[in-house]
Amino acid sequence: MMKFVRAVRPTAAVLVVHRLAGWFRRRYRRVAAGPPDAGMNTAEYAIGTVAACAFAAVLYKVVTSETVSGALSGLLERSLHGV
Repeated sequence: MMKFVRAVRPTAAVLVVHRLAGWFRRRYRRVAAGPPDAGMNTAEYAIGTVAACAFAAVLYKVVTSETVSGALSGLLERSLHGV
């Protein structure tokens, strides 16, 4: 003959302890794993800075070239003389 065992509901304190234990386990795993992109921000900023400096150098060379300088001065003279 089978005996039926009545299920016992856990108390509120037991439920709180289990919930806190789960939270601490998840939190420990996240902290122990470390940030997902550790050290990447510095490298990204360095590459962006180098690219911006290279673009500025190329733009400076283009603007100070004879062709562009002559075109800009001609445009400025025409606009000042009202022609």
